[in-house]
Amino acid sequence: MNRRGPGLLGVAARTAVVAGTASAVGGRVQQRQQAKNDERDAGQPAEPSPDDLIGQLERLGALKKQGILTDAEFVAQKNRLLAE
Repeated sequence: MNRRGPGLLGVAARTAVVAGTASAVGGRVQQRQQAKNDERDAGQPAEPSPDDLIGQLERLGALKKQGILTDAEFVAQKNRLLAE
């Protein structure tokens, strides 16, 4: 017998693995989206991580250095970020 590919059992197994992986990934994405929606509905904004806050402050500093933000705008935006 001269086979060219993985046979019926191999194809079925591969299909099951692909479908299972897609289902697991889709479930995780749905859970994350639901958590974000629940958070938004509760009216409680997510607390930014320290890395996010530092990154935002660095971007503000860069905008001020480039002359895009005035000193007053920079201070106002910085205070807004630190108050969150």
